Amino acid sequence: MVLVSFFESEAKAHMARVGLRLEERPEFVQSGIDASPAMIRRARRLHPTMRFAALDAPPASPCPDAGFDAVLLFAVLTCIPGDEAQHRLIAELNRIIKPGGILYISDLPLQDDERNRSRYGRHADHYGSYGVFETGDGAVCRHHPREWFSTLLTGFQNGDTRTIAVPTMNGHDAMGVQILARKPT
Repeated sequence: MVLVSFFESEAKAHMARVGLRLEERPEFVQSGIDASPAMIRRARRLHPTMRFAALDAPPASPCPDAGFDAVLLFAVLTCIPGDEAQHRLIAELNRIIKPGGILYISDLPLQDDERNRSRYGRHADHYGSYGVFETGDGAVCRHHPREWFSTLLTGFQNGDTRTIAVPTMNGHDAMGVQILARKPT
């Protein structure tokens, strides 16, 4: 069983780049979760054959222990600005992934262009972390130093990491990171 958790606009771009079209893979039983009921409603409209659930108390999920062969996160960490909240998410994923299962993360590390460096600096004191920023619509997001991903994934075996060019949800060019990690058996 595959669990997909994503920010929809980012997921489409990332999934297209890696050639991942889950709906074309009937051998996978697929589920999706998100903290936003509005995103779940949208996902159900766009992907009527998949099962979706809104999280009542993120990151706790109604998923069974060791119930998933793989979990795919698309731009999820970017939407969770706090270290402790990210650690809680990874602990929950560790609970629901089967031993030997896969955790795939596609997210955004710190960017080195002037627009991003400026907003990181502008918000660093307020949020206590360089890389946290506010979007024009008031969302608080975070880009991560590369070493953060290794720290966050302690307890998983890192399989492969690569850097790719991606568009952001607002159409800006960015560098993304794809991480394939395995839960030890």
